Amino acid sequence: MMAFLYGAFLQWKLDILSKTLLITCYIVPLLFFAIMGGIFTSVMPEARHTLIQSMTVFGVTMGALIGLPPSLVEIYSSDIKKVYKANGVPLYLGLVLTNISAYIHLFIMSIILYIVAPLAFSAEIPENPAFYFAGLAIFIAVSLSISSIIGLAIKDRAKTSMVSIIVFLPSIMLSGIMFPVELLPKAFETAGRFFPALWGYRLMADSTFQFKNLLPLIAIFILAICACGILLHKVDK
Repeated sequence: MMAFLYGAFLQWKLDILSKTLLITCYIVPLLFFAIMGGIFTSVMPEARHTLIQSMTVFGVTMGALIGLPPSLVEIYSSDIKKVYKANGVPLYLGLVLTNISAYIHLFIMSIILYIVAPLAFSAEIPENPAFYFAGLAIFIAVSLSISSIIGLAIKDRAKTSMVSIIVFLPSIMLSGIMFPVELLPKAFETAGRFFPALWGYRLMADSTFQFKNLLPLIAIFILAICACGILLHKVDK
């Protein structure tokens, strides 16, 4: 219990000092929403029907893929890892705490979008809010699991940022939030199926539960958890 409290305190201090979390989980997603929300609804009035879902997919993907990995690199590729060991804190706790912290911030950002979008751009509220927030909760968890792999696998902060951007761009472009995926070449449409953003968008946009959209997210999450377990084992050596 003491080890958990110490780890929680240490992570809290890191989050307070981190500007990356503020920028990637709040400033950039909300600024993108303020600009693109107006453009989408002006050029394509029908975009109001899925504006909340599309802006949320961008914000969550941005915050997860670009915001979380640097925090993990800071823990597992620096003296912080030694501090964890010296105080008897399990190394996996750093991963758990950073994910919990990022999850809370991304959920708060998503709630802000959910409330503001109808007021600012007359966006349509999801027909079934319960299904929407359930899909959102799952999508955030899966997105963070992917970003955890990046943070654990790459030790250099600069390379981590580069890989995060490389994963982030196709995640957004092939997700269907900018334009229908049916308009993409078949190869790109197929590639988009390997990213959580596509399935998260479909899951949140559906008014009824669709297991076919949930199953890929579950599969990605399980594979990501297994990969994180292997990477944590290597970090502990």
